Amino acid sequence: MKRFFLLIFCASFLTVFSVLAQGRVWSVEKANQWGKEHPWYCGVNYIPANAINYTAMWDKTSFSPDVIDREMKLMKKLGMNCARVVMQYVVYEDDPAYFLRTFDTFLGICDKYGVKVMPIFFDDCAFGANTDPVVGKQPEPLEGWYAWAWSPSPGYSMVIDERTHVKLEKYVKDVMTHFKDDNRIFMWDLYNEPTNTTMPERSWPLLRKVFAWAREVNPSQPITSGMWNGVKELDDFLSANSDIITFHCYASKEETEKVMRKHLALGRPVICTEWMNRVAQSTIPDILPMFKENHVGCMMWGLVNGKTQTHLCWGHRPEHLPYKGVWQHDIYKGDFTPYDAKEIELIKQMTK
Repeated sequence: MKRFFLLIFCASFLTVFSVLAQGRVWSVEKANQWGKEHPWYCGVNYIPANAINYTAMWDKTSFSPDVIDREMKLMKKLGMNCARVVMQYVVYEDDPAYFLRTFDTFLGICDKYGVKVMPIFFDDCAFGANTDPVVGKQPEPLEGWYAWAWSPSPGYSMVIDERTHVKLEKYVKDVMTHFKDDNRIFMWDLYNEPTNTTMPERSWPLLRKVFAWAREVNPSQPITSGMWNGVKELDDFLSANSDIITFHCYASKEETEKVMRKHLALGRPVICTEWMNRVAQSTIPDILPMFKENHVGCMMWGLVNGKTQTHLCWGHRPEHLPYKGVWQHDIYKGDFTPYDAKEIELIKQMTK
């Protein structure tokens, strides 16, 4: 009988311990304490200029620490202190140990220049025919096509096939557990623009699961996923499950301020994790000072123009060449000269 009660006690203790060990959404007080302990974050969504997609950034055939080092040195000169970057599941799947070493190398380069990292596990965005990435040498740019070979993570087939999600769970938990207390990472972004596909409803199961997996790991860093399209159901889910509020806004100063104040009203620290689209009037002179004044972190798209051709407008195709408009994204040309020297000076002034 004593042994029976002992077994019951042990089982109850383990159940309670498991519940306590699993994380929950941070309280408003904890989130704001985090905000007080961290600086105003100002940086970029980063992809090396020589990478046509995030598969190329991490792949064994093309990972380029020398390129990343030179570009992070630019970040330091600007006074920028953070970079948001998509990880790629297929590179992890191909060789988990290699991916963890490579990601650690990337974090080390960023840390060398005082740049904290916001890694992203999943991304629904695609701008060409490539919706299921594969490892190995990636395609070369198709001149005139915005983000021609962009590679989602993990790819649409795995997103919609829930039988594969056990593999994705291993990936998330392995990477997050490995770096859960690493101060080179200031926040985890679980899913970039979930539902940004032709079948939005098919992203919901993975979106719900990745939050649950992350809470099971319970990292010391906050977790988030950015609101991006204004759809109430999605915004409500993301704002209720994120420790720190993040959002995307490629719009004019007036519209950006409206969206920003809506998110500030939630009472948590706020970071705009995607902005800066000159074509859409989301410009550095108009919006960067507003973010600074309101202590809203901001991460523009992007740094050095390269193979992704994100100086072009969304949807730009080769038949529309030559492109004569203003650059949509990016602040440096491939030779590291500024696209607009006045923008560079303003960034330096804001990040002093």
